[in-house]
Amino acid sequence: MSLAPGYQSQRIVEGMVMTASRGWLGRLRKQETLPRIPEGTRLYAVGDVHGRLDLLEQLLRQIEDHAAGRGRKNTLVFLGDYVDRGLQSKGVIDRLLNPGFPDWEIVCLRGNHDQAVLDFVDDPNIYRTWKELGGAETLLSYGVMPPRFDDQAVFAEARDDFLRKCPPPHLEFLHGLRFFHMAGDYMFVHAGVRPGIALNSQSPQDMMWIRDEFLQSDLRLDKVVVHGHSPNERPAVRPNRIGIDTGAYATNCLTAVVLDGEERSFLATAAQTK
Repeated sequence: MSLAPGYQSQRIVEGMVMTASRGWLGRLRKQETLPRIPEGTRLYAVGDVHGRLDLLEQLLRQIEDHAAGRGRKNTLVFLGDYVDRGLQSKGVIDRLLNPGFPDWEIVCLRGNHDQAVLDFVDDPNIYRTWKELGGAETLLSYGVMPPRFDDQAVFAEARDDFLRKCPPPHLEFLHGLRFFHMAGDYMFVHAGVRPGIALNSQSPQDMMWIRDEFLQSDLRLDKVVVHGHSPNERPAVRPNRIGIDTGAYATNCLTAVVLDGEERSFLATAAQTK
């Protein structure tokens, strides 16, 4: 596997996804049921960052260049999982607290990894499971030595050190993250929704964690769900959902979907090619 340069990868990703989706888009056009966002707006949704500040900076530059001079009201949605696995979790949250993009609507959603930080603060014994999600890398980014032993006292010491070193605005940011966002015919959420339950009745647990029940369902919903959480080599485009987690922390490919009226396209920092 090799990594292509950012511009080339953007075209590769767009080409692969639009080719894959052309068939069902044609069927939808015949039925005149194409999903759209409100007239005069453009929306960019960014997949799972996972501590890769370098990729986030690259993608934000691409988004800024793409939006320049197009005369739209712009919205930027982050789908959650800003922390863990990558080595720059603290830097990512610093950047999201100062995103730039004046006059844009900025929406930051909550992922299961972001929730894990709050759970660790409430109960340091959660570290037993959080470490499997990449919690050690998050602690290191804040200058906290991860626990070396499975011991409740050691977990508590690490939590207390984290609270001393974590800037208060970072915890306020995590507490303030929303579980979903609606725009036109789209719903934005970290993991997905539970089929058969009204969108306005979904549980936070499912919106942060659900996987197979959602991914394997062909049930058409009131809105097309744009989500992250479940990584794929390229964006997953289905009639009922668009998945844009492309495993950035491991692949160097951080992806955004661009929605403008009935049109959609993709921006990406890099893509894996065979």
